[in-house]
Amino acid sequence: MKLSELQVGQEAVVVRVRGDAFLKRRLCDMGIIKGEKVKVEHVAPLGDPIEVVVKNTRLSLRRSEADQIEVEVGGE
Repeated sequence: MKLSELQVGQEAVVVRVRGDAFLKRRLCDMGIIKGEKVKVEHVAPLGDPIEVVVKNTRLSLRRSEADQIEVEVGGE
């Protein structure tokens, strides 16, 4: 499942980050790496951007970026 498909309040574990090298590096620098827990805090009314919490830090991601992050709900 993609990070962009999660509902507000749902938590999941990052399984894979796709995309080009620049995007992967940028997301990695923000703390979105395989095995990390993420929680969706807020979604803008039109669905873009999505606010997530990673390592007690709030991040705003574009929907296109969140589409590149595969997560597993309730998994470790």
